Amino acid sequence: MPTTPTPAEPVETPTPPPAGETPAVRTLLRLWPYVRPVRARWISAAAVAVVASCLSLVFPIALKWLVDGPITDRDQRGVWLGAALLLALGVVEAVLFGFRRWLVARPLAAVEAAMRSDLYSHLQRLPVAVHDRWASGQLLSRGTTDLAVIRMFLAFPLTFLLVNGITILAGFAVLLSQEWTLGLILLLPALPMMVIGYRFEGGYSAASRRAQDQVGDLTTVVEESILGIRVIKGFGRHRSQAHAFRELSGKLRGTELRKARLLATVQASLTFFPELALGSALVVGTVQVADGTLSAGTLVAFLSTALALRWPVESLGYLVAMSQEAATATRRYFEAMDAPEEDPHGTGLHDGLLPDDDGLRFDGVTFRFPDADPDSVPVLGRVDLHVRRGETMALVGATGSGKTTLTALVPRLHEVSGGRITLDGRDVTAMDRTELRELVSMAFEEPTLFSASIAENVRMGAATTGEDGTTGGDGTATADARDAAPDAALERALAVAQAHFVTDLPHGLATEVGEQGLSLSGGQRQRLALARAVVGNPRFLVLDDPLSALDVHTEAAVEAALREVLAQTTALVVAHRPSTVLLADRVALLSDGRITAVGTHHELLRDSAEYRHLMSGDDGPEGPEGDRTR
Repeated sequence: MPTTPTPAEPVETPTPPPAGETPAVRTLLRLWPYVRPVRARWISAAAVAVVASCLSLVFPIALKWLVDGPITDRDQRGVWLGAALLLALGVVEAVLFGFRRWLVARPLAAVEAAMRSDLYSHLQRLPVAVHDRWASGQLLSRGTTDLAVIRMFLAFPLTFLLVNGITILAGFAVLLSQEWTLGLILLLPALPMMVIGYRFEGGYSAASRRAQDQVGDLTTVVEESILGIRVIKGFGRHRSQAHAFRELSGKLRGTELRKARLLATVQASLTFFPELALGSALVVGTVQVADGTLSAGTLVAFLSTALALRWPVESLGYLVAMSQEAATATRRYFEAMDAPEEDPHGTGLHDGLLPDDDGLRFDGVTFRFPDADPDSVPVLGRVDLHVRRGETMALVGATGSGKTTLTALVPRLHEVSGGRITLDGRDVTAMDRTELRELVSMAFEEPTLFSASIAENVRMGAATTGEDGTTGGDGTATADARDAAPDAALERALAVAQAHFVTDLPHGLATEVGEQGLSLSGGQRQRLALARAVVGNPRFLVLDDPLSALDVHTEAAVEAALREVLAQTTALVVAHRPSTVLLADRVALLSDGRITAVGTHHELLRDSAEYRHLMSGDDGPEGPEGDRTR
């Protein structure tokens, strides 16, 4: 039964941070298009927070009046009035902060949802080659953990960097107005704190990037272990998987401890220098009060103002750290979003219609993977093949000869590196992808089913356009389109695939198959994938060894029913067994990335030693390599 393989060794992220990363502020500005729709509420929330924070600076002024006035004059009524004023200020401050939280909660949740939706849609439009390069855990962590970090940044650090900055400036203005000599003493630590903060920013940014990439690696290991649990249990590899997880977890722990050390260092500095300055100001202020040059109320107000600034100053370390994590998360998010999408329309490389051509034609097709060396040997080299209209062509070749790659070029899951592929005379690169994938239907050797009902999984093969001719924004089927296949077509497709087992399932066609369809056997999944391929009556059908998991009796029944479908379409079928080859009108032999022979099954058995070897294991007098040079 095919299952997802699991890694024996810890994986490493495939997307290391590039040298010379964009500064954090410029990176975070890329969030503006998402914030712009909710900017009114965010600005209102920030304004409310500024007012609430600045109210804390009114307390020292009230205390000065209270100490120098009612307390000094022993005015009991005035003392009660001052206490009531301080209580009212505290209540108003609390209400304002609660109102700020209410203002930002809903819109920032909407921002996170919009970003997640855009990322998911974008991932659907990325070329298959991009998904081949990216670990799934890295993409998952960008859509979950990273977006949560960004939302928290927009809700708290972004607001309070502004609020605390304004509060600190206003507070020092009040301090200087109360007693400028003491105010200057408190300003002395500003320069060393700026230097420490600058050095902290670079180190914490690098550690934050490393930690978030390692979270992606851990997510990949967990995902693969869950999907491949049958392999792990079947081979008793749970200890090695646990070791791999612990090793990655240990690396993440070390990175998080480094982040904690950096944050502790900067936090200690942000606490030590202001406290040292505050102690010095207290000593000087006490001397001035003793000399009679400063009133006790002024000293109390000054110290109260300075203490009110402690949290805005000391929180700067946390706010900068959270901002760096948000910048890293934003960078990772846009790394995925910046990956170029498939062009939904034709590239126009070979425009025009070839009127005398029909069926499926490969004309001098070459292919090498996008990340391959340009000078390397191509996977496919000048493939020439013509599948006539209404014909079924079997594609045979040794393992690794490029059969699956060749079939993936037809619906443009990969792009040809050279040459052209035409469908009824139309070059596939000049066709809209949606139209192309309506014309071509595929069934893969490794069938993939989704966490949906049997009916929904099969109906995914119906035409992607809805009744009004529209498609989803990402080129996939809309909800109406997924239900486009009528019940008769659904039942016919299941009959062709001999998927009669669905009637024995608890809820029939409405039975949920579960993640990856692993609640079904390999043969059952393969039959449902075949039903999905034929349900829409495609003009062109590409089957990549779709019967490999079936027993001989079921295979024979499926082949008998499939003949009627193949008679009404143009088909390319990857085959490994003679029984599958016999479905075809002709056979093409793919060897070393080129078509080396085309003919009927019996003709190739007679003329090609390599074909005889593939079909029966009989090398013949010349061996499997005997006629490759003919």
